[in-house]
Amino acid sequence: MKSFDFKLVTPENILLEGEVDMVVIPGVDGNIGVLENHAPIITSLKPGLITVYKDNEIQTKVFVDGGVAEVTPTRCTALVTEGTPIGDLDKKSLEVDIKNLMEDVADAQGADEENDINQNLDLARTKMMEIISHEQTLR
Repeated sequence: MKSFDFKLVTPENILLEGEVDMVVIPGVDGNIGVLENHAPIITSLKPGLITVYKDNEIQTKVFVDGGVAEVTPTRCTALVTEGTPIGDLDKKSLEVDIKNLMEDVADAQGADEENDINQNLDLARTKMMEIISHEQTLR
């Protein structure tokens, strides 16, 4: 399989950079598998996993909170606010965060605050679903 350049970037640093065989990115309209010679696109990313393949194996999975990706025939660059390797996400902490956010929704002072809390709650739930899915693939 031919390889291409992949870069995963946050405002603070470059999380991943190098030659890969394939990358699956969480596009807002569904997951997008990127191989060398992919048609050029720019897409928004939804919260989810970026899965990186090298030598026909998954090399890493990184949870991203959304962002944007640019794909050309020779490279893929994903710009995200935050990215965390799936193995670094803590299920117990997320359970506490979800519980606290659900309580915060009830105490919200106005629609804007409630909307912000619900966005954080949706993100935490998405992380939890990805952790559970990842655990099941390890069995």
